[in-house]
Amino acid sequence: MYFSAPDFIRKMFPMLIWSFPEEETKSVFLTFDDGPTSEITPWVLDKLDEFGAKATFFCLGKNVEQHPNEYRMIINRGHAVGNHSYSHIKGWGNSVSAYIQDFDLASEFIDSNLVRPPYGRLTPNQAKILNERYKLIMWDILSRDYSMAISRRGCVKNVVKHLRTGAIIVFHDSLKARRNLKYALPRVLETLKKENYECKKIEL
Repeated sequence: MYFSAPDFIRKMFPMLIWSFPEEETKSVFLTFDDGPTSEITPWVLDKLDEFGAKATFFCLGKNVEQHPNEYRMIINRGHAVGNHSYSHIKGWGNSVSAYIQDFDLASEFIDSNLVRPPYGRLTPNQAKILNERYKLIMWDILSRDYSMAISRRGCVKNVVKHLRTGAIIVFHDSLKARRNLKYALPRVLETLKKENYECKKIEL
């Protein structure tokens, strides 16, 4: 599934970053959500090293608290980290104060000015306040590796069919995504290398 926000959403949320079309070099931005996990994150890091790729890991505060070694491993391997909230809170259905507090709690464990809202669901008021403290990073290519309704090959196609310079691509270093991720990530990295894309981390 290729995801590109319609114009009215972009106008409602001008502070959200969906891609980096201004990139001058042929490059993409791999991102991983919901980690770190002891079962998946080290494997992801090894694969990235194998292909000389850098990425940005949007971590859950509760997972960093439980897996501090894996969090330090991400940083020590030269990748970027971002705040994905403490408890994977949904913006819709939660008050502004509760939503912001969950990100602020996560910031006690995650040293980053980057934020990705779980599910991409937040209200204009939540976005406005978050934007006062962080850079809000969304995506425009969603692998859907977390979905058991999609095949492993379908996961690869979701990414490689829409590659272009500046794209922000989402994978997940989570147990839920393991089946699709372990098949798709190496093949996506092979395609990126073959097509001469550089994989960069997000630095703002």
